[in-house]
Amino acid sequence: MSKLEVLTPANSQLIFIDQQPQMAFGVQSIDRQTLKNNVVGLAKAAKIFNIPTTITTVETQSFSGNTYPELLAVYPENDILERTSMNSWDDQNVRDALAKNAAEGRKKIVVSGLWTEVCNTTFALSALHDVPDYEIYMVADASGGTSSDAHKYAMDRMVQAGVIPVTWQQVLLEWQRDWARRETYDAVTTLVKEHSGAYGMGIDYAYTMVHGAEERVKHGKRIGPNPAK
Repeated sequence: MSKLEVLTPANSQLIFIDQQPQMAFGVQSIDRQTLKNNVVGLAKAAKIFNIPTTITTVETQSFSGNTYPELLAVYPENDILERTSMNSWDDQNVRDALAKNAAEGRKKIVVSGLWTEVCNTTFALSALHDVPDYEIYMVADASGGTSSDAHKYAMDRMVQAGVIPVTWQQVLLEWQRDWARRETYDAVTTLVKEHSGAYGMGIDYAYTMVHGAEERVKHGKRIGPNPAK
């Protein structure tokens, strides 16, 4: 498989590493509400395209707390792979889950995790070292570090080792690829409206003001203007 081959629903799998509140408390490289928005947006994108997804956690009961409920709500059927090691690659359950998906041709592993400089970096380097056929796509804006420098230099280190940096919306749109693919069109545009900020606002504006579509939500009557005397 070539890194020049774009992400597709058939060649990808996804792993979330330690998207837990205690880990998020330490994140300083990205606004934490934005981080959670991006993580959940990425999860919903994977669900739309039936991307196999692994969720792994570290020291849930003793330190890190439970995975974001908004993330778990996307995957109510998923098992959660608990670990003690900071490096997910040290856990055999994680390796087995990734290998099972890779055996189906899904050797492009999309990664979202906390923290970039620890759990993401050690996982990426170890996985690439042990399984050279894997390709790691690190979702920079669905991951976070303890400082801007920590995140940046961890990303730089991984890129030097062959990891491919991406953003969550980039992953979504590579999976969609062609707006003629109507089977996922509505779900993707709905996701964009909910999680993609200005892009989503633009779609709402175009649908209602240009194409004459109904507003997405019902609301009370529009009253006025009524200039004060």
